[in-house]
Parts: sequence; C-alpha cells; structure tokens
Amino acid sequence: MSDVRSEAPATDTDGEIVEAELVDAPEHESADYEYADRSAGEDTQAIDVVEIVESEPGSIVLEEHVAEQEWSREFTIEDAAPTPTRIDAQEAADVHPEAAAAADADADGSDEPDAEQNAGAESAPVAEAAAPAAPAVPSEPEPRIQSLPMVKALNAGLRKALADNDRVLILGEDVGPLGGVFRVTEGLQKEFGAQRVIDTPLAEAGIVGTAIGLAMRGYRPVVEIQFNGFIFPGFDQITTQLAKLTNRHDGRISMPIVIRVPHGGHIGAVEHHQEAPEAYFAHTAGLRVVAPSTPHDAYWMIQEAIQSDDPVLFFEPMSRYWPKGEVDLLENTTPLHASRVVRTGTDATVVAWAGMVSVALRAAELAAEEGRSVEVIDVRSISPVDYTPIVESVRKTGRLIVAQEAPGNVSVASEIAATVTEKAFYSLESPVLRVAGFDTPFPPAKLEDIYLPDADRILEAVDRALAY
Repeated sequence: MSDVRSEAPATDTDGEIVEAELVDAPEHESADYEYADRSAGEDTQAIDVVEIVESEPGSIVLEEHVAEQEWSREFTIEDAAPTPTRIDAQEAADVHPEAAAAADADADGSDEPDAEQNAGAESAPVAEAAAPAAPAVPSEPEPRIQSLPMVKALNAGLRKALADNDRVLILGEDVGPLGGVFRVTEGLQKEFGAQRVIDTPLAEAGIVGTAIGLAMRGYRPVVEIQFNGFIFPGFDQITTQLAKLTNRHDGRISMPIVIRVPHGGHIGAVEHHQEAPEAYFAHTAGLRVVAPSTPHDAYWMIQEAIQSDDPVLFFEPMSRYWPKGEVDLLENTTPLHASRVVRTGTDATVVAWAGMVSVALRAAELAAEEGRSVEVIDVRSISPVDYTPIVESVRKTGRLIVAQEAPGNVSVASEIAATVTEKAFYSLESPVLRVAGFDTPFPPAKLEDIYLPDADRILEAVDRALAY
C-alpha cells in the first residue's frame, strides 16, 4: 500500500474531518520498469499496515509498522482557501479590535439591512480605513552560538555546504526521505532535491565509483557509508583508485570527495557496526583522515573537508552523535588538520580522537580528584597528524598515553607513540603507553564495555607511567 494525498478538501467548516485516499501501488509485469523521479511528486513509502487516527484539525497521523519497528509520521493537508474558524476570528480580533466589534454587531443584528448600511457608498472606505494593516514583526536573528547534538551540527554543516556551492552532492543508502540511519541528512533532499541528495543502491563500490566519476566532472560528492564495517566493499575503489588518481594524473585532476563514516562503539550493536577502521586509510597515501569529537568541530570540519581538493575520510563518533555542545556558527579558530589541547595538565599527557576524547576527559577529571594533573589533546586529524601540540605537551609532562577504540596492533596509536619517541625522546620520563581495543574481532554487544577502553583503563596507564 502507498499513501496518496487527496486533492479533495482536507477539512470541513469546523476543521474536524480529514479525508485521505489509500490506493494500491501499481503492478508492473516487467522487472525493468522504473518508477518516476520521486522528487516530482509527494513522498510515499511502502508500508505493511496503515491506521488513520484523529489528530489536530488539518492533519492526519499515519501509524506505520515496518519490520518490527514502529513510528508515527504527521503531515498536514491544507485547502487552497481554508475556511475561517472561531479560532481564526479570535486571532483577528486580537489584532484588529475595531473590525471584530463591527463583525459582532453584524452577527447580532437581523437579516434586514439597517439604516447605517444604506447610508451611502462612502461608508465602505471608512470601514476599511478603520482597520489598519498590522505592522510586520521583524524576525529574530539566528543565534550565533547554539546548543546542538553532533547529528544536528553535521546536518547544518552539510546544508550550508549545499547552499554555498551547487556542485556539492550527497550520495548514499537512504540519505533521501529517510535522512540516513542516524538522520544526519534529514530534510536535505526535500530542500535541495533528489538530483543533489541521491538515494543509491546497496553497493558501496558503486557509490564510491560514481563519486569518483562525478569528481572528474567537477562535482564535490559527499558519500555516506551507513556503518563503519560497510566501507570494506568500497575499499578497493577508495585505496587503489580514489587515493591514487591525482598522483596518477600528475596533479592535473583533483578528487574533492568526502566519505562520511560512523565510527567506533558504545551503541550496543554488533560487528561491522562498531568498528574503528581508521588505520587502513591513514596508512594509504593520498587520503586525508579526520575525526571530530564535538558538535562545533563537526559543523566546521565537514565544511572544510568538502572544500578540500583531496579525498577526505570523515569519521564521525557514534557515541557522540546525541550529546549536545555549543556550536559557534560564525567563527572557527582551529584549522581542519590541527591538534588541540582540550584540558591542560602537568603530570601526564593523554592523546585521543573521536569518541575517546570524552573518555580521556573523564579520566582526567577522576585523576584530578586524586591530585594528579592530566593534559588531554584532541588529535582531530589522523592523517596528517599535527604533532606540534603533542610534542610540546610531552616536553612539559614527560609522559604520554595514547587512547583509541581500534585494536592496538599496527595502529594509529602505534604511529603516534613511535613518532613522539623520535621527536621528544630526551623529554620522556617513561615509555609511551597505549590504551586500545583488544586484538580480536569486535565482540557481541553485551561484551563491548569490556572490549572498549574506558576511563579506568586510561587511569591505570597513567598510574603505570607515573610509577617510573
């Protein structure tokens, strides 16, 4: 079944009755039949059960039940010329009391015209003049600093990028009317059309390959990978084509493609849904790899990534999708590939990125309760890494702990530990320590809290470093 919005009036004079027409979807004999572009008509969605329930006048609620998931969608069906109701009259009375008084006088009188109505034609203009137009209320300017979850910050950043450059496109599975699994692209297809926010088949290699072709023609595609483990069907296209094409053509072409990837765990899912595969791509020359940890960074970094002429892997920590944070919509002081000190300290340095930054900050708070001062650095850019703030911090504290969700063997944490050892060897008071996921496949959801590093494991590493 599919819901079709009727062209008939949606409400009666009291605004209480709603009409909607439900028709069967057309059947087609040929499997090659292609539906018309959905952007040209109303949004429809195949559903198993539809129940129409009463709601506010002028709207209906469709209770949809699909594959054991339930949700409600509310939309409004409006007439071309809606009939005024008592509420409309009351609102008008608040704005134009003189006109409301005249209307009440007409309602209380008889059907016969009175003497004032027949006094002369000049009375009509006088009556109209008695009700001056209401002054326009100036709209409130959008606040410069807003409190947003990362999902909304990413959505706002993508919307601005789409509005600023009509060569920016979004491709991915369910990025259109659904808005993606995490609703990062919610509302963007409705605003910019299905030619710029494109639902694709379930084929990551095809999605990335299509983006490469679009980039060759001057577009700036933004690819969404639904979950981190789903990126591997597109791994060949990313590492052997996307990362190499600019160098292969001696710099004559660029690959301004952003690949958005949900990152890490802490959402109670299973393997291929909670992995941290950043090391594969950081190891690949020709790719930039970044990971925001706050809504502010997400808002600005997604725009900077889209503006880059090089391909960017953009890892978004799923554990930080929903907590809110302040976003400055007008100013950003940290460039895309810069590390940043997010908490100062003197006894030890903890380096982290993506979802592990909040865990490291929690560990630093607990350490402070024990009288130990821990400095926390958000790497933000995994390839290239900005080592300057890290090395300066280690020269001050003498100790370094690198925390990540990925397994520790041959990892980004391994590279940071080796590089800092080279650059600040004589400043180190203890070996560089790593806190990481275990070198096993990601476990079932009930065991994720054992697998993923937490604040206690970081504090244990701090204790070991201070014991030297």
